[in-house]
Amino acid sequence: MKLMTYSIAGEYHLGAAVGGASIAELTGAADGFPETMLGLIRDWARWEPRLPTLIESAPRRAMADVRLEAPIGDLPRDIFCVGKNYADHVNEVKALGYGSIPSHPIVFSKATTTINRPDGLVDISADPTETTDYEGELAVVIGTGGRHIDERDARAHVFGYTLINDVSARDLQGRHVQWFLAKSIDGYAPMGPAIVTEAHARNLRDWRLRTHVNGELRQDAKLDQMIFSVPEIIATISRYVTLHPGDVIATGTPAGVGAGHEPPIYLKPGDEVRVSVEQIGELVSHFA
Repeated sequence: MKLMTYSIAGEYHLGAAVGGASIAELTGAADGFPETMLGLIRDWARWEPRLPTLIESAPRRAMADVRLEAPIGDLPRDIFCVGKNYADHVNEVKALGYGSIPSHPIVFSKATTTINRPDGLVDISADPTETTDYEGELAVVIGTGGRHIDERDARAHVFGYTLINDVSARDLQGRHVQWFLAKSIDGYAPMGPAIVTEAHARNLRDWRLRTHVNGELRQDAKLDQMIFSVPEIIATISRYVTLHPGDVIATGTPAGVGAGHEPPIYLKPGDEVRVSVEQIGELVSHFA
């Protein structure tokens, strides 16, 4: 099941992808149906059993006739991010001073003001260093919150999975040591296009993440290349921080980022980045 947030004439709606070209309109599908994705996540136990029937009976709308929005635009707090979670990526950026392969997950945050929509415009003029880079990543959306979540039970706390481009200003990343400012420029987190619910996700480790820049394949990795798996990441974060419904966790990027080239290939106005996982879809971003 792929759930989406979309807008028509500035009004936001919830929907479910039907095939590759249509959306089942879920907003108003039943009395009391949530108006936002965050509301649906919080009330998932009530609506999950009814959704297949609601989707079947809902009116259809062509996906080409709507504007896709970030699946969750009203995050309850900053995005949790995991750094250096693919060994090949760690090795390619050692020259930037980011150190060796970690023994424990590296967790930082990215401001909610970074959230950007699929097919949206990322304004890189806010990075005076002209070192803006792409990072295609799988993002986990928490469904049932909790503290001290056992790794063996972690996926029972997941609502679903989406894509995120953890856009980063590399020079700022080194200048400020902590990564928050370099990764929290407004609009630097395109997200979407859909959330695949946990019940339909199956074996994540077989999924393949790819990133294309202007049509050129730059990143290509199976998720089983992660140093720390999704359950490990959830268990680690919840050991110290209570997770809430709607929290988003970006799980790290594989090798192939612009900073890993010699010389580095940073993004410039006019570039297009496409992050994809077949089971989720394609997240397209335009840079200006």
